[in-house]
Amino acid sequence: MNAESLRPSSFILHPSSFKFMPENVSYLKEAVKEPFNIWGLVILVALAVFAATNPGFLSTFLAYWILAGGAGAEFLYLTTVPNLPGYRRAVDRRARRRELADRGRRRRELINSFDPREREAVNYLEWQKNQIYQNYQKFTKVNAIPERIQMLDIYWESYVDLLDTYRRRKNHMRSINRQTIHNQMQQATRAIANAPDDDTRRLYQQNLEFLQRRLQTYDDIERSMKRVEAQLQSIESFFGLVNDQVITMPTPDSISSLDFDSLLSSIELTREILDETAPVLSAWDASDRAPSPPVRPPIAQRQ
Repeated sequence: MNAESLRPSSFILHPSSFKFMPENVSYLKEAVKEPFNIWGLVILVALAVFAATNPGFLSTFLAYWILAGGAGAEFLYLTTVPNLPGYRRAVDRRARRRELADRGRRRRELINSFDPREREAVNYLEWQKNQIYQNYQKFTKVNAIPERIQMLDIYWESYVDLLDTYRRRKNHMRSINRQTIHNQMQQATRAIANAPDDDTRRLYQQNLEFLQRRLQTYDDIERSMKRVEAQLQSIESFFGLVNDQVITMPTPDSISSLDFDSLLSSIELTREILDETAPVLSAWDASDRAPSPPVRPPIAQRQ
């Protein structure tokens, strides 16, 4: 999946995501593309051509009238239908179905890029979510799943996004040796002390600053990974809790005692923490998807 409708920083986190808000939907263009409009234009042109190809002045005159009438009807159609509330709702429903289908396809592509163990975790959580829905309908004898419980869809999508974040951070961390950075910092410190002149000393000082920033970034990634790991475990545990509650609930209202909002808030907070390091980590994410360059030791070690 393009990690961009589904990048880790693009979580679907709010219950309002169930209410599709169309973006860049042109109701005029949708009206033009309606099959009945296209077929109507085709029939009008065919009638006009048929009339024009028959001999006689009246036939040509009739062809002009057909074209003029068709143009007037099309103008009236395009100035009224796209503005009708009912038509706009129908277009929004179609756009929502397309968006959901496209989002689901991209998410499946992302999941297929996971390793078997990660796919197993995602698929199990999805299976558990579906079991919760089925059990709720079975025990309550209702057809519609309450919106509050449907928030599990949001949490499952967030789980996939967070897991994608975690795996890419983890893969990058494997390419970094913290002790190597410490050793390079010590070498840079000694080089500063033994520099032959001020210009050389400034270059060594600059190198030390870069190494210090790299070490800080390393620590930031490590902290973010621990946060994401804890959040993933929290989502898994919450799904298990909801499933237990659905199985044992005395009444449908008892499920409302579960704190859905608390989990939502913690996921949003995790997202904010990840966003704090997004500029650096996004660049590293891109490098993780590109072919890895050969590893070269520092110049001081290649002598």
